Amino acid sequence: MEVLSPTMAAALELYLDPVATARLRTLWNALEAEGVPTLRDLTHRKHRPHLSITSADVLDGPAVEAALQGLAIAPPIKLAFDHIGQFLGRVLWLGPVPTAELLAHHAAVHGRLAAAGIETGSFYQPGAWVPHCTLSMRVPLVRMTDAIRLCLDMLPLEATVVGAAVADHARDLYHPLPTTA
Repeated sequence: MEVLSPTMAAALELYLDPVATARLRTLWNALEAEGVPTLRDLTHRKHRPHLSITSADVLDGPAVEAALQGLAIAPPIKLAFDHIGQFLGRVLWLGPVPTAELLAHHAAVHGRLAAAGIETGSFYQPGAWVPHCTLSMRVPLVRMTDAIRLCLDMLPLEATVVGAAVADHARDLYHPLPTTA
């Protein structure tokens, strides 16, 4: 599974509706209170709950926007988060049901990016991507049970995609993308 590289900092992020975002921020706060570091406080405190659909060492926001022109980058896809997962390195996340609509959108985005010559990370390619909303990049082993309990207490979570951006957290760059074609 995925081991997140500190250099793989840029991502095309899909943002969630305000109610789902508020619930995820509440979960971040609860996890932090239990001693689990979350995206809430990671780097610059600008992270938003999101679903990354691609990632790379560097993504040029305007180039990504141009490659996706004519495609609804953030269509109002309904998401049903109903499970918890973990990647190597103790990365904890919530997973949405991988619906045909979500997977088709993901494939369409990757098709456009590839056609434009924009290289993306192998873990986010169609057929390899695990849809997820990261909660913590490194859960302390002694806190894993508490973290999972808190996640289970807030599931299921219904959400709708409402926005998108190319975010490069290591370089503090953020390029909002249009939500309609």
